[in-house]
Amino acid sequence: MNTPDTAPRPSERSKRLTLATRETHDTLGVKVMGRDPFGSLVNYTHFAMAQYLFLTELAALHTDERLTRHIPNLPERCRADMIKADLIDLGVELPAPVPGAVKNPSKAQALGWVFVSEGSKLGAGVLIKQARLLGLSETHGARHMGEPAEGRGRNWKSFIEMLDAVELTPEEDIELEQAANDAFSRFTFLLEQTYVKQPELA
Repeated sequence: MNTPDTAPRPSERSKRLTLATRETHDTLGVKVMGRDPFGSLVNYTHFAMAQYLFLTELAALHTDERLTRHIPNLPERCRADMIKADLIDLGVELPAPVPGAVKNPSKAQALGWVFVSEGSKLGAGVLIKQARLLGLSETHGARHMGEPAEGRGRNWKSFIEMLDAVELTPEEDIELEQAANDAFSRFTFLLEQTYVKQPELA
């Protein structure tokens, strides 16, 4: 009988990534829910600021030629401009960068960070419903949670198909998995940072 530790690893990279990041993903989920991001507009603003910090840190990766060679529509997948517009809607100052952002990642590492960003679009399908209860929408304050034109499922499926097709060495796959875990940990850290002080009005 196979246990989680002895079960064969999936052949698809995307499935291996999901398994390899389960702990950091779940830790982030607990942290997010513990902050009750949709309990009030103030709470949501903190959450949106963390999203802004994270997505802007990854913006440059979306035009990295090492990645766009494999994922041609990666530039269009970037949500940095959307979350910036959301914070402007909320009337708060854009937060200053927080030291520790990913810098000069290898191709494999960059793919790991982008994997986490893309995966968050699936969860956004649930979050946008809660955001609407605060009077927000895909056109005001919650643009970054909006549904991709082709639908969340199809958007994700096309991404993981391209990700799974990238040729990497076993060592690079290890780098990719570590980078994805680092991305979840980074967002957890940024989330905590945004709650240190109240958002400043623009």
